[in-house]
Amino acid sequence: MGARDIPSLQRFLEENPDYSLLVEGEPPGPDAAQKEFDALPPRDWPMKRKWVIGFRDEEDELIGIADLIEDLFIAHVWHLGLFVIATRLHGRGVGRALYESLEGWVKSRGCDWIRLGVVVGNARAERFWPQCGYREVRMRLGVPYGKSVNDIRVMVKPLAGGSMKEYLAAVARDRPE
Repeated sequence: MGARDIPSLQRFLEENPDYSLLVEGEPPGPDAAQKEFDALPPRDWPMKRKWVIGFRDEEDELIGIADLIEDLFIAHVWHLGLFVIATRLHGRGVGRALYESLEGWVKSRGCDWIRLGVVVGNARAERFWPQCGYREVRMRLGVPYGKSVNDIRVMVKPLAGGSMKEYLAAVARDRPE
């Protein structure tokens, strides 16, 4: 997605506020889409590129979004910062199908490890990501998001057959405390 997609992304976020309500403690603001495009990791975190991906249906309607950071911390480690599927499609297998497509795409671009954070209490995500093969490597406590402060499960999935021991040796930030 690019700057021209900001209005459709804003509509999507407003029509599907559950994630924002759960994680940030408030509905998406009028500039939520712009903030999504502008948000980057801290300056001292090495990275290659940020991607904002939109999933569209046959009628060209936005039905899901993902935000990815390529080569975060080290080469071949990607971070999935956001993955939201239209609420009306929950429970139909759409999220799983879109995720599998996304995983294939990042793997084809050289991703060996994909990591993400799951907000503790987000029951849907806490079920979904382990079913997709992710394993918790650590907890981050008291992370501010909007009006909320959340505990985050940092989860990782190898895409090229590596072990968690190898991953944790390479990415010090994700080592358990």
